[in-house]
Amino acid sequence: MTPLEFSSGDLIADRRADYAEGLLAAGDPQAAADLYAQALEVSPGWAVGWYRLGEIRADHGLPGAEEALAEALRRDPADTMGAGPKLDLLRGKVAALPPAFVEALFDQYAGRFEDSLVGALGYRAPQRLRAGLPGRFGRALDLGCGTGLMGAELRPAVDWLEGWDISAEMLREAGAKGIYDRLEKRDLSAPPACAGAWDLITAADVFSYLGALEGIIGWAAVALRPAGRLAFTVERHDGTGYVLRDSRRYAHSEVYVRKLLADHGFAADFDRAMLRMDRGAPIEALFVQARREAPRP
Repeated sequence: MTPLEFSSGDLIADRRADYAEGLLAAGDPQAAADLYAQALEVSPGWAVGWYRLGEIRADHGLPGAEEALAEALRRDPADTMGAGPKLDLLRGKVAALPPAFVEALFDQYAGRFEDSLVGALGYRAPQRLRAGLPGRFGRALDLGCGTGLMGAELRPAVDWLEGWDISAEMLREAGAKGIYDRLEKRDLSAPPACAGAWDLITAADVFSYLGALEGIIGWAAVALRPAGRLAFTVERHDGTGYVLRDSRRYAHSEVYVRKLLADHGFAADFDRAMLRMDRGAPIEALFVQARREAPRP
């Protein structure tokens, strides 16, 4: 997200913020933070300004980052900018990403999503997940469908294809392709009950925004028909459990995911491969093909 897309509503404050961004680009984060602080003296209710001040201080080891981020969160309780996760990273905590932050992030990203993700970052998760799926499926659900990259791979192999995403702009892009039989705006942290509704559920590069997977895996175990398939990716990290990275995406351990799937009656195959590039470095992922073999306990 680019916070400066949101104006303070005050010309002087906006001008100081513009100068601050120029100073930051020139390699002077202290001066940039000082100018943001001056802008906030003029416009103290500007949540985006508080967030940007906290972000600059946090990223460059300057004092006062937590206070600025906490003020951003106070001014914007829905946390559209993700000040809460940034605070969690500073404090060494792991918590859920605010749905408003994820929605705003992808609403802004929708128009350039495919050029950036596929063209610049080498994203190939949909093709790899599709290659691991056997035969044909009846009803398929694409979680976090985005602009339809996974849907394009699934369409020739399914009778009915539905897509859910939290971002209206992503859904608009997906709808323009004519791939899906149905598209719905859904928050995957609280999916609706739909027992035995699906033969296949996919989630390509989606669970990185959920953190704890107990809820979504338990939901999928109920939502899938017997012998149904759950195909998904997670960013991989060594150790146990899951962690929130500086990118404000979660990474999950294979131990954690394996146990969770087994506890919910899935037999699963795991593969490791590059998911995409990020900041010039490859991101390794777990590509998971899980089969529902037993009713959920």
